[in-house]
Amino acid sequence: MFVDKLIENIIAKKNHSVVGLDPRINFVPKHIQEKYENTKEGQCLAILDFNKIIIDSIKDIVACVKPQIAFYEAYGLQGLEVFAETVNYAKENGLVIIADIKRGDIGSTASAYAKAYFGGGYVDVDSVTLNPYLGIDSIKPFLDYCDKDKGVFILDKTSNKSSGDIQDLESDNKHIYELVGKYINSWGEAYKGKFGYSSVGAVVGATYPKEMKVLREIMSKSYILVPGYGAQGGTAKDIVDCFNEDGLGAVVNSSRGIIAAHTKEENLNKYSEKEFHYCIREAAINMRDSINDELAKHNKIAW
Repeated sequence: MFVDKLIENIIAKKNHSVVGLDPRINFVPKHIQEKYENTKEGQCLAILDFNKIIIDSIKDIVACVKPQIAFYEAYGLQGLEVFAETVNYAKENGLVIIADIKRGDIGSTASAYAKAYFGGGYVDVDSVTLNPYLGIDSIKPFLDYCDKDKGVFILDKTSNKSSGDIQDLESDNKHIYELVGKYINSWGEAYKGKFGYSSVGAVVGATYPKEMKVLREIMSKSYILVPGYGAQGGTAKDIVDCFNEDGLGAVVNSSRGIIAAHTKEENLNKYSEKEFHYCIREAAINMRDSINDELAKHNKIAW
């Protein structure tokens, strides 16, 4: 099952972090950009080179990558080709893929989206993120692939500042995020793997540790994808409660904090421009060690 593959990769790398592949052209060093014309097509080629260098830099220490589809769709068909080539390259190098697509539509449309990402469409990924706002009709077409080594992460309490506009509303004395958590827990019962966790996971932001603790109890066996670490303000201390006592239960994503590490003021003169990948690797190692050190303080080490 997807969740078993994810956990095995996490344990093998001793790393709970995910690198978000959300490339902007201004993150790409000049020596890569200058290989190509300054056109949409040229920028796509530069971004693909950039992604491959990132993957080469972290593939031996990170279990999973999460490309965000919006940064590729913005470049049209060429961008989608870069997305697919990035996914293929990451898979060739042993990384688990979470495609951050946040789909959520009526059943017939959801079936088409599921086919696009799981069923022989333009790309084949291990898991996707989904929006549950339309209910089970929008989720079930993806769940049908969960017994075929695929997985999903369903938005619950997201990391953005305005998430409370809807997710913190109350119904029957429960927050919407609590009610969604119960649905996710229920939807995942049929898809548990050998470690006891479900391939139907949830998205809970590092920026809301109090809510995370509540949701961990509601969804005790759902794997949680935790965005909001690093650039959005979340720290290792904030994410401890998304892990269970067995040291498992969550993967923590950082995008800009890692793939743009070489653009930070403190790193500008650390290496030459062509050595930018050393900054990326160091940022990934620092994140891994920060999370592991904090989990060790709470006796939550899985290996």
